[in-house]
Amino acid sequence: MNFDDDCRLPELVKSVPHIAFVADDLTEALKGKEIIIEPNSPSKGITVAFIVENGAPIELLQFDSPEDEFWPEKALYR
Repeated sequence: MNFDDDCRLPELVKSVPHIAFVADDLTEALKGKEIIIEPNSPSKGITVAFIVENGAPIELLQFDSPEDEFWPEKALYR
């Protein structure tokens, strides 16, 4: 990922690679976690948030539609 100089995301997200996990219930997945980017919708049908675990950023995603609508090729491997 590349960030412009005026990007307002947390420095941790801009400087440390992250992994992402799909959550069935984002609200539940965030309980008790250190949230560094509040839930938001960067694209239609997806809600994301970032947390910190052991000093690393982790992205959590919740799809408002079945994942196959976003990644149809994934359905080929089921």
